[in-house]
Amino acid sequence: MKRIVISVTNDLTTDQRVEKTCEVLSDIGYEVLLVGRKLKESLPIQRNYRTVRFNLLFNKGFLFYAEFNIRLFIFLLFTKKNILFSNDLDTLLPNYLLSLLQRKTLVFDSHELFSEIPELVHKPRVKNFWLYLEKNIIPKLKNVITVSNSIKNHYLNLYRISATVIRNIPKIQKIKPKEFEINTSEKKIILYQGAINMGRGIELMIDTMPLLDEYVFIVIGDGDILNELKEKVRLLNLKSKVKFLGKKTPEELKKLTLSASIGMSLEEDLGLNYRYALPNKIFDYLHANIPIIIADLPEMRALIEKYSIGEILPERSPEVLAKTIMQMSTKSYAKELLIAKEKLNWNNEKKKLTSIFFNLD
Repeated sequence: MKRIVISVTNDLTTDQRVEKTCEVLSDIGYEVLLVGRKLKESLPIQRNYRTVRFNLLFNKGFLFYAEFNIRLFIFLLFTKKNILFSNDLDTLLPNYLLSLLQRKTLVFDSHELFSEIPELVHKPRVKNFWLYLEKNIIPKLKNVITVSNSIKNHYLNLYRISATVIRNIPKIQKIKPKEFEINTSEKKIILYQGAINMGRGIELMIDTMPLLDEYVFIVIGDGDILNELKEKVRLLNLKSKVKFLGKKTPEELKKLTLSASIGMSLEEDLGLNYRYALPNKIFDYLHANIPIIIADLPEMRALIEKYSIGEILPERSPEVLAKTIMQMSTKSYAKELLIAKEKLNWNNEKKKLTSIFFNLD
């Protein structure tokens, strides 16, 4: 049995894309070893394949990436494997070096344009470092996966490589809904789930809540600006209108999402990473049968225009956002959501993944 070592910099508990990938590879006969890191608050995990999580001295910034990549290189160097599978640019260097040193097949899955994330906008030195790695490694790769056609075209235009698009779409499952563990006073729920970082449109939704008497805004996740947003809610006296529930396991999140009324994905155009994004949460909302309000960015716009499963925000202002949400409350999207879910599900996406591994270079 061939062994594949899959690496990612997160703590493994909430990365549904990587989890689904590992399950598919296990099903087609690979011995899977998944490598990540462990945080103080990390939940225990139990999978039907082996996992390893590094305990690190540093958990953010340059020192984190340096420590993780050195640890990963040493671990991979002395670990039996046939195939290396790198998730995102922040694990690519040690995987690439080992693929050369030990002549191992390498697969790279680009979940985003890492060198274009908004957090690097005001950090030119850091951005240039990641760009240097990208420009000097990605053009040499043979087996590349990514999450949207826009990122695929970006790599094709810049580096003349052809990536396979595999979207992070949920499986079709029957899930019993779970009510939110807070008192929403029977109001409708607008839901944001995912990373709580700059440019995600959460601030705009908070500013809009005083205009939406019938709604409560619930935020599930964790990230760099969580405390800043909580302080904003406190200063605006919106604690009854905006609730932060922290991180949830994927299983619990799926149940909670079913109880929402609208899902939001209102990323700002803060660079190519957001402009080309096709966020996971959009498909999570879709599979929970709730309509979506999205930013006017190309990948998200194309999805809404094709399947009519929500609305595109025409202008980023509280007044226009409130008006759009109120208009959504008068419409039914049930038929469109059902049709879209039948076409957009993991059963269709995983066929492309298995094809890659049956035809590896």
